[in-house]
Amino acid sequence: MTDIDELVDDARDAATGFLNAKGRHPGHVLLGVGLTVGFALVATVFATRTLSPTRDRPDDDDAPVTERPRGPLSLILPAVFSVTTLSAVRVWNAPPARERTVAMTLWAGAQALNAVWIALRPAGRALQIAAAMSSAGMAAAFAHEARKIDTRAGKMASPMGGGVRIANKVQDKAEDMPTVH
Repeated sequence: MTDIDELVDDARDAATGFLNAKGRHPGHVLLGVGLTVGFALVATVFATRTLSPTRDRPDDDDAPVTERPRGPLSLILPAVFSVTTLSAVRVWNAPPARERTVAMTLWAGAQALNAVWIALRPAGRALQIAAAMSSAGMAAAFAHEARKIDTRAGKMASPMGGGVRIANKVQDKAEDMPTVH
């Protein structure tokens, strides 16, 4: 076996482990990736199509303009790299069971709910709290059900674990960036 063959085998084994795809037909795994990423993309596209650029402070001409990211990658990357989407792929690849169906239904509901909240852009404090609480609740419910099927999937989707860890890394990077005054 050559070095390239060993690298390909190692990459295949790592992907199989990461996606919880041991013993699964490649077509099933690809269908799961397609469905989860596709659903997340549809929700993201729906939400971003309803947003339009607005000024933070309309009376200040020099104020920054808040707008959507540009380009096709701006639509793909958030959904593809979402930890709940990766977690959903792991759940999809688990053996068929009632718990898997419940978890996937909760994941789809959470994606749809988040898209609706993004599209509605709640301005009032009460609606913002409702959006945050319902999104966190759906994410927690999915993480709970995912953990029953696959511990790693549950940990990936945990709003307290994965989300806080990612937010802290982003905050650390932002603090390290020099500012221009």
